[in-house]
Amino acid sequence: MNYLKDPIEIEKKSFEIIGSLIDESKFDERELKIVKRVIHATADLDFSNILKISSGAIEAGLSALKEGFAIVTDTRMIEAGINKQALKKVGAEVKSYIDLPDVEKIAKEKGITRSMAAMIKASEDERAKIFVIGNAPTALFKLCELVNEKKIQPSLIIGVPVGFVGAEESKEEVKKLGVPYIITEGRKGGSTVAVAIVNALLYML
Repeated sequence: MNYLKDPIEIEKKSFEIIGSLIDESKFDERELKIVKRVIHATADLDFSNILKISSGAIEAGLSALKEGFAIVTDTRMIEAGINKQALKKVGAEVKSYIDLPDVEKIAKEKGITRSMAAMIKASEDERAKIFVIGNAPTALFKLCELVNEKKIQPSLIIGVPVGFVGAEESKEEVKKLGVPYIITEGRKGGSTVAVAIVNALLYML
């Protein structure tokens, strides 16, 4: 059978196909890198329409990464998917608080989800500047509350939770914060999308 076997060539060909299927003129060079990597990870061209990048978001994310600030995620899956070699090169780190005993305790005491409790825990870390939410809308809602309460000041919010309950609404709340953001409008998103966005930023460095 005749088919591509070289991973580099496969990725190159995939990005060429994606470019031929979307309107590249809607994005600048760096935005396009993010959009293409998300589509490459999902095979869903709709992300070229629903991925929204606020003014200055890419610059804010790159600056935070260069300074070695922490990336906070809402799932271990996202933490596992982020390119560790690329992180190491810039001296940044990724953290997920979801399964810490303190987080479970906070969740039980307050009657909230562990994802929400994890955001409360993350607010104690002054080096937590990039927040990446790909699974839990409740985590994104809580993050928005913490920002509004001035308990945390993110450099960038990547808000792409997936689902039917709260996913769309939580992303709309992010737009109101005045914080640089990369989100997906509507119900689509997920950990795979979140990882693709973070890795696209890392590869720009």
